[in-house]
Amino acid sequence: MNIFVLMKRTFDTEEKITISGGKINEDGAEFIINPYDEYAIEEAIQVRDAHGGEITVISIGNEETEKQLRTALAMGADKAVLINTEDDIKNGDQFTTAKILAEYLKDKEADLILAGNVAIDGGSGQVGPRVAELLNIPYVTTITKLEIEGRNVTVVRDVEGDSEVIETSLPLLVTAQQGLNEPRYPSLPGIMKAKKKPLDELELDDLDLEEDDVEAKTKTIEIYLPPKKEAGKVLEGDIADQVKELVHLLHTEAKVV
Repeated sequence: MNIFVLMKRTFDTEEKITISGGKINEDGAEFIINPYDEYAIEEAIQVRDAHGGEITVISIGNEETEKQLRTALAMGADKAVLINTEDDIKNGDQFTTAKILAEYLKDKEADLILAGNVAIDGGSGQVGPRVAELLNIPYVTTITKLEIEGRNVTVVRDVEGDSEVIETSLPLLVTAQQGLNEPRYPSLPGIMKAKKKPLDELELDDLDLEEDDVEAKTKTIEIYLPPKKEAGKVLEGDIADQVKELVHLLHTEAKVV
């Protein structure tokens, strides 16, 4: 089975985000594999181990992204591809990412493509479905269970507190939700093996793409941190008086009623 995983490099979930010059400051920040993509990598490994085949992990970014790709290889993926866009793209969006990934995948005869449900930095959840649309293959999002029998696939997906069972077939793209599995930690032997596994680096020219082909369809106007939380107020007195005061504050200060 020909399996691909779409992986993104994101800020560490413990990292304190700062804004400098209207942009997120990356100086000295720690980066990790997007946590939802870890579920996708783990599921790819389990599918390969059960059905055979090969796993290729793909990421778009700069040379620093190689570290996260090596981690994916240490987890158990077979090979990795870095599409380095540092010198070509400064302000891409979900369209940009999906267009590049689909261009790479279009002739790879993928049986199964896995991605994270969302990236914890942007949270749009668009890239996976966009790639599937460009490749003209079925897709199922927010999956919590995946069963493959031959070319037939049964998927359980999360639907806001409930679940939905879908039957489909390969080729297929799915996006992983928390609960799909428990991602493994890279073992020491896995880390050593990862150093020898193939990691190819490509650029837009290698995909016969020009900057105009992947120009962003959206524009970020402003990036800012949420306002600091102010101290709460404690209402005192009779319950009736407290209710009147609460309604007054919600109307005049919170402006929610």
